Amino acid sequence: MASERDIRARLQRAGQEHLLRFCAELAPGPRAALLAQLEPLEPEALGEHCRRAAAARAHPSGPPPELAARLRPLPPERMGTASGGDPQSRRLWEEEGFHQIALNKVAVLLLAGGQGTRLGVTYPKGMYQVGLPSQKTLYQLQAERIRRVEQLAGERYGTRCTVPWYIMTSEFTLGPTAEFFKEHDFFHLDPNNVVMFEQRMLPAVTFDGRAILERKDKVAMAPDGNGGLYCALADHQILEDMERRGVEFVHVYCVDNILVRLADPVFIGFCVLRGADCGAKVVEYSEISPETARLRAPGGGLLYNAGNICNHFFTRDFLQRVTREFEPLLKPHVAVKKVPYVDEEGNPVKPLKPNGIKMEKFVFDVLPFARNFVAFQVPREEEFSPLKNADSADRDNPSTARRALLAQHYRWALQAGARFLGPRGARLPEQPSLPSSGEPAAVCEISPLVSYSGEGLEVYLQGRELRSPFILDENQARALQP
Repeated sequence: MASERDIRARLQRAGQEHLLRFCAELAPGPRAALLAQLEPLEPEALGEHCRRAAAARAHPSGPPPELAARLRPLPPERMGTASGGDPQSRRLWEEEGFHQIALNKVAVLLLAGGQGTRLGVTYPKGMYQVGLPSQKTLYQLQAERIRRVEQLAGERYGTRCTVPWYIMTSEFTLGPTAEFFKEHDFFHLDPNNVVMFEQRMLPAVTFDGRAILERKDKVAMAPDGNGGLYCALADHQILEDMERRGVEFVHVYCVDNILVRLADPVFIGFCVLRGADCGAKVVEYSEISPETARLRAPGGGLLYNAGNICNHFFTRDFLQRVTREFEPLLKPHVAVKKVPYVDEEGNPVKPLKPNGIKMEKFVFDVLPFARNFVAFQVPREEEFSPLKNADSADRDNPSTARRALLAQHYRWALQAGARFLGPRGARLPEQPSLPSSGEPAAVCEISPLVSYSGEGLEVYLQGRELRSPFILDENQARALQP
């Protein structure tokens, strides 16, 4: 390890020597921990990071005023749709996706480096239970969807196949996530096919460009955003690991979408058959102005109907080009946050208003570098319900996520021919369509190990009368099978 003198000299070159102002009064252990944290920070990069953060803060946030004038809808030939389109095309896409999965050419990559601060928890979001009857966590739901899609592809092609699961964590989430997976036996996945790696951390910075000391012996650090993926892929040789496994196509997604379909064969097949190197699932969901959002296309539909939901397809070749050529060109985004710090006397302070800057990159920042980008429109009620906030918020909270999943499973059960009974045995009215805040008429949860996207449920549910709450897991499915 570098000496204190060397580290101090490097901080001086970066204009950040204040990070050692309490070093002399620290005990040997905390002093060593602080020096170990500072040692990897290259002086030029640290200085540039702090200057860039301060400069970015000086400019107004939000979309530039000319954005609306620059927006253009995607050409129709670059769009596909999961519903309402040609059924034959959808079958071809699905078949191609399953074929690639059966050939072991598809991997999924989970972005799980963020903390659950807005959710109000101190552990990774993937460990969160939204209150399902089964008490399954987001991690378990996702693991079981991987197992199911492997099973479906294997049955179609008479082979045993694997969808490797790469999980990008951070300093905050790696330890708890790894321990959680071990405690739950990796949810019956092969541990060799679950690869966890850590994204980089960057110092939080004051508005005048000084890195923040969280404690006397610790710099305030934050993950570099989900766009830190591209540096992390290179840091940990993840693309080399994919190449050894024969992976050519990667489905990248965020941890907090309870409805995410991992390695969705329809999406994978659509992208592969279109020759795409980069793709995105989209919904009618965006943060553009209301005036722009209301604009209509000549056919009467919304002109801008392709809102990004952080659900992406990449070829491995494209990711390699990004890590080798394009990553340095990505521009970080400013996030103004409340960052705990120590004052000049060394007293800890928890600010009541934002006082610091965290610089982040976003995973979608690479889209302009794609040679053939495509978008795939999916129904929001079937594929997108993010878990961002505590229940005190109006939206994107545990209650809305739970309702979205249970409403989906209730619709699947009705479509499979089931009917639901109330507490006294009377048949409940069917409500296949619900308002966003509405509860389904009956509580029904279907294990991903039984059905990935609603397929095959007629075998178990056709003509059956079910009492709420009803859980269709593997044991129940065996009991109901004719």
